[in-house]
Amino acid sequence: MNGLKRDRQRPRWKKILIALFRISLGLFLFSLLWVLAYRWIDPPTTFLQLREKWSCPDGCSFHQEWVDRDHISESMKLAVVASEDNNFMHHSGFDWGAIEKARAYNAAHPKGKLRGASTISQQTAKNVFLWPARSWLRKGLEVYFTFLIELFWPKERIMEVYLNVIETGLCKFGVEAASRDYFGISASALTRDQAALIAGCLPKPRTMNPGKPSSYLRKRQGQIARLMRLIGDDYFKSYQVDSQEEKTKKEKRREQEILKLNPDDLPQPQDTDEEENSVPSEVEENQQQENSQPDNVPDSTSKP
Repeated sequence: MNGLKRDRQRPRWKKILIALFRISLGLFLFSLLWVLAYRWIDPPTTFLQLREKWSCPDGCSFHQEWVDRDHISESMKLAVVASEDNNFMHHSGFDWGAIEKARAYNAAHPKGKLRGASTISQQTAKNVFLWPARSWLRKGLEVYFTFLIELFWPKERIMEVYLNVIETGLCKFGVEAASRDYFGISASALTRDQAALIAGCLPKPRTMNPGKPSSYLRKRQGQIARLMRLIGDDYFKSYQVDSQEEKTKKEKRREQEILKLNPDDLPQPQDTDEEENSVPSEVEENQQQENSQPDNVPDSTSKP
């Protein structure tokens, strides 16, 4: 009774603050439980998948299949590291070096295509927990959820979820769906060249077809394949068994080898928001890039 009387005597602004605090606390606890649950429970769907499932054009069916990380080719995991996030195992969700390079590049080329620096962790947080629209609110929440998954999920889980929710084609999600539709095999059987083709289409999955690669996609495949060799097949295993000193040495060696390459020979990760994939002017830009490539670009899947 006394508590009710005290509540009535509180100024209105205090009641509003208390209500906001309770709502904020509730949302925080909900997000925490959501992230913790997905450490062990596979996400049943995402906001983008739900939208695409109901808006697939005629003649195109929605396809998404979940596979555990043990049933995904190591080449596929290495290919997305080479293409999207070279320091995936090294950073804690944000690659500050890549962010600074992207900022400097975009400042120097204000009228050119923006260069992104989103890590695999950031893309996973965005794809799993947030809606497909660009805004400062969503970007802020992306930072928040990236911090949470890096805190509560192991790197192996982040990679597993990422490879199962990424958009790999029109109404197509996950590397298993891409492997089945483009090559007629499971994700566990992907070769290095096939994995590089799938990774190469990720910035613009709706306008590139790994099953029928254009000369531009072939060029990007070659860039990713070269970077995969530089990163090394032991990239993931080394972080499990090496000491911190040895990890640092290997990272420095990789960075030195990558710096020796011409920047034009490196795949450039994009800020792969859904809206960018659907902008007609960027589709035209890809077509112009393809037309500018010579017809005799070497096929990196062929054997010498």
